[in-house]
Amino acid sequence: MSNAFAQISPFAELSQFSERAAKASSLLAQVHDEDVRLAQTPREEIARIGGRVLYRIALEGPRRVATPVFVVYALVGRWTILDLQEDRSFVRNLAEAGCELYVLDWGHPTPADRYDDFSDLVNIYMDGFVDVIRKREQVDKVNLLGICQGGVMSLLYAALHQDKVRNLVTLVTPVDFHADQAQERLEQGFMNVWMRGLTHEDVDRLIDAMGNIPGEIGGAMFSMMTPFRSLAKYNLTLLDVGQDREKFLNFLRMEKWLADRPAHPGEAARQWLKDLYQDNKLVKGELVVGDQKVELKNLTMPVLNIFSETDHIIPAPSSRALRKVVGTKDYSESSVKGGHIGILVARSQEKLREEIAGWLAAR
Repeated sequence: MSNAFAQISPFAELSQFSERAAKASSLLAQVHDEDVRLAQTPREEIARIGGRVLYRIALEGPRRVATPVFVVYALVGRWTILDLQEDRSFVRNLAEAGCELYVLDWGHPTPADRYDDFSDLVNIYMDGFVDVIRKREQVDKVNLLGICQGGVMSLLYAALHQDKVRNLVTLVTPVDFHADQAQERLEQGFMNVWMRGLTHEDVDRLIDAMGNIPGEIGGAMFSMMTPFRSLAKYNLTLLDVGQDREKFLNFLRMEKWLADRPAHPGEAARQWLKDLYQDNKLVKGELVVGDQKVELKNLTMPVLNIFSETDHIIPAPSSRALRKVVGTKDYSESSVKGGHIGILVARSQEKLREEIAGWLAAR
């Protein structure tokens, strides 16, 4: 046995563990709700349609980007991840870079929202809020910035309402839901593989039985994508961050966001799972929203597509596929470092901020 191991007795290890656990417990006892509040960047409510809300990020300063930016996040998670804390805030960074930001809050869908489908999301809520922004800012068009599932909704909106969109930015957004099949099995998207193993009837039974998909189901599926990390975070990770107050509060803010998982409107979930994950209709040009076919060649405005090569939720090939189907000649793409959520909450966002704000300012 080496000297390093010989010098550490089981009793010493137990003592160290007890001390660390006691410190983490003491920190937890000192934490109050105000210590872990999310979305603290100043904002004002501009409009409301049902349970959906349009906010303006109320940070005043020089406007570098003349056209207002409408930010659309996913329905499977709350938009507050974009404003986790002051030094890890995607929206604060963009606002400080000179963007006039409006953010869509999808809220918490109720049983009354179970029949909302893509047409409702795009042609009622998004279009209604875009018109509010256009009237308030006295502009004909807005810049549209869609993230993840919100990026897909933004693609649909821009393809169907191209006369109201000046520039389109998509961030970690799936386009070809089968593009990862060419990769090794371990590199394929977990959700893609899982959904391709189900039938249309499986999805229909799920939606018919539940109506809206409970947020807990979505949370469980995302946890299954990184099972060992999910198992370790409430013991090893928690014990580690519990030795430092700031790290501990960072951990708790993320956990608070994860716990605030909204339900997903049933009919939109049915389309999402069947038309996109299973049938891949978006990239094929076969997706119908309302009574209109969505043709991505109608994306004739400038497009910036940003993705991550290490995204375990949206594989990069799924996002890169956008290049082949847009109708614009002004297409740019960029690969950033970080995970699907990590790029939104990293402390160092200068590169991402400049890529978005700089690209928009030039157009």
